[in-house]
Amino acid sequence: MKITMLTAALALAMPAFASAKDTCADAADQATLNQCAGESFEKSDKTLNDLYKQIEARLKDDADTRKRLVQAQRDWIRFRDAECDFQTAGAAGGSVMPMLVAQCRDDLTQARVKAFEGYLNCEEGDLGCPVPPAD
Repeated sequence: MKITMLTAALALAMPAFASAKDTCADAADQATLNQCAGESFEKSDKTLNDLYKQIEARLKDDADTRKRLVQAQRDWIRFRDAECDFQTAGAAGGSVMPMLVAQCRDDLTQARVKAFEGYLNCEEGDLGCPVPPAD
Protein backbone atom coordinates (compact mmCIF):
# COMPACT_ATOMS: atom_id res chain seq x y z
CA MET A 1 0.00 0.00 0.00
CA LYS A 2 2.77 2.45 0.96
CA ILE A 3 4.72 1.62 -2.18
CA THR A 4 1.64 2.17 -4.33
CA MET A 5 0.99 5.55 -2.69
CA LEU A 6 4.63 6.57 -3.09
CA THR A 7 4.63 5.54 -6.74
CA ALA A 8 1.42 7.48 -7.36
CA ALA A 9 2.79 10.56 -5.60
CA LEU A 10 5.98 10.44 -7.65
CA ALA A 11 4.05 9.99 -10.87
CA LEU A 12 1.93 13.03 -10.06
CA ALA A 13 4.96 15.10 -9.10
CA MET A 14 7.02 14.30 -12.19
CA PRO A 15 5.22 16.76 -14.48
CA ALA A 16 5.87 19.54 -11.97
CA PHE A 17 9.59 18.72 -11.90
CA ALA A 18 9.68 18.48 -15.68
CA SER A 19 7.78 21.74 -15.97
CA ALA A 20 10.28 23.61 -13.80
CA LYS A 21 13.16 22.11 -15.75
CA ASP A 22 11.47 22.94 -19.07
CA THR A 23 10.90 26.51 -17.91
CA CYS A 24 14.62 26.91 -17.31
CA ALA A 25 15.66 25.14 -20.51
CA ASP A 26 13.18 27.15 -22.55
CA ALA A 27 13.70 30.48 -20.80
CA ALA A 28 13.12 33.30 -23.23
CA ASP A 29 14.31 36.19 -21.10
CA GLN A 30 17.17 37.06 -18.79
CA ALA A 31 14.95 37.45 -15.73
CA THR A 32 13.83 33.81 -16.03
CA LEU A 33 17.42 32.65 -16.57
CA ASN A 34 18.49 34.61 -13.49
CA GLN A 35 15.68 33.06 -11.46
CA CYS A 36 16.52 29.52 -12.60
CA ALA A 37 20.20 29.96 -11.79
CA GLY A 38 19.28 31.34 -8.37
CA GLU A 39 16.99 28.40 -7.65
CA SER A 40 19.69 25.93 -8.66
CA PHE A 41 22.16 27.61 -6.30
CA GLU A 42 19.61 27.61 -3.47
CA LYS A 43 19.11 23.87 -3.92
CA SER A 44 22.85 23.21 -3.78
CA ASP A 45 23.21 25.51 -0.77
CA LYS A 46 20.47 23.62 1.08
CA THR A 47 22.24 20.33 0.36
CA LEU A 48 25.49 21.82 1.65
CA ASN A 49 23.81 23.07 4.83
CA ASP A 50 22.26 19.65 5.46
CA LEU A 51 25.66 17.97 5.10
CA TYR A 52 27.26 20.61 7.33
CA LYS A 53 24.75 19.81 10.07
CA GLN A 54 25.57 16.10 9.75
CA ILE A 55 29.28 16.84 10.11
CA GLU A 56 28.63 19.12 13.07
CA ALA A 57 26.63 16.35 14.74
CA ARG A 58 29.51 13.90 14.32
CA LEU A 59 31.86 16.43 15.90
CA LYS A 60 29.67 17.04 18.95
CA ASP A 61 32.28 15.47 21.24
CA ASP A 62 35.26 17.25 19.66
CA ALA A 63 34.96 20.97 20.37
CA ASP A 64 38.34 21.84 18.83
CA THR A 65 37.64 20.17 15.48
CA ARG A 66 34.10 21.55 15.47
CA LYS A 67 35.51 25.06 15.98
CA ARG A 68 37.86 24.45 13.03
CA LEU A 69 34.90 23.34 10.89
CA VAL A 70 32.98 26.52 11.71
CA GLN A 71 35.99 28.70 10.87
CA ALA A 72 36.76 26.76 7.68
CA GLN A 73 33.18 27.11 6.50
CA ARG A 74 33.10 30.84 7.22
CA ASP A 75 36.37 31.26 5.33
CA TRP A 76 35.11 29.08 2.47
CA ILE A 77 31.95 31.22 2.10
CA ARG A 78 34.09 34.36 1.96
CA PHE A 79 36.31 32.68 -0.65
CA ARG A 80 33.31 31.51 -2.70
CA ASP A 81 31.78 34.95 -2.77
CA ALA A 82 35.09 36.71 -3.55
CA GLU A 83 35.93 34.20 -6.28
CA CYS A 84 32.54 34.68 -7.91
CA ASP A 85 32.87 38.46 -7.67
CA PHE A 86 36.20 38.11 -9.48
CA GLN A 87 34.92 35.65 -12.09
CA THR A 88 31.93 37.80 -12.97
CA ALA A 89 33.60 41.22 -12.92
CA GLY A 90 33.28 41.52 -16.70
CA ALA A 91 29.49 41.44 -16.43
CA ALA A 92 29.23 43.97 -13.59
CA GLY A 93 26.06 46.00 -13.88
CA GLY A 94 24.65 43.88 -16.68
CA SER A 95 21.39 41.97 -16.63
CA VAL A 96 23.30 38.68 -16.92
CA MET A 97 25.28 39.36 -13.72
CA PRO A 98 22.84 37.67 -11.28
CA MET A 99 22.82 34.51 -13.40
CA LEU A 100 26.61 34.37 -13.66
CA VAL A 101 27.06 34.93 -9.92
CA ALA A 102 24.47 32.25 -9.11
CA GLN A 103 26.06 29.78 -11.53
CA CYS A 104 29.51 30.42 -10.08
CA ARG A 105 28.27 30.02 -6.51
CA ASP A 106 26.37 26.89 -7.52
CA ASP A 107 29.47 25.34 -9.12
CA LEU A 108 31.67 26.07 -6.10
CA THR A 109 28.95 24.92 -3.70
CA GLN A 110 28.55 21.63 -5.56
CA ALA A 111 32.31 21.08 -5.25
CA ARG A 112 32.05 21.74 -1.51
CA VAL A 113 29.13 19.30 -1.30
CA LYS A 114 31.38 16.61 -2.81
CA ALA A 115 34.06 17.38 -0.22
CA PHE A 116 31.53 17.16 2.62
CA GLU A 117 30.17 13.88 1.26
CA GLY A 118 33.72 12.58 1.28
CA TYR A 119 34.16 13.62 4.92
CA LEU A 120 30.99 11.77 5.83
CA ASN A 121 32.17 8.57 4.13
CA CYS A 122 35.76 8.24 5.31
CA GLU A 123 37.16 4.84 6.10
CA GLU A 124 37.59 4.16 9.79
CA GLY A 125 41.17 4.85 10.78
CA ASP A 126 41.73 7.40 7.99
CA LEU A 127 43.91 9.93 9.79
CA GLY A 128 43.50 12.40 6.93
CA CYS A 129 39.78 12.62 7.55
CA PRO A 130 38.60 15.23 10.06
CA VAL A 131 35.18 13.62 10.58
CA PRO A 132 34.72 10.42 12.60
CA PRO A 133 32.58 7.62 11.19
CA ALA A 134 28.90 7.49 12.11
CA ASP A 135 27.99 5.59 15.26
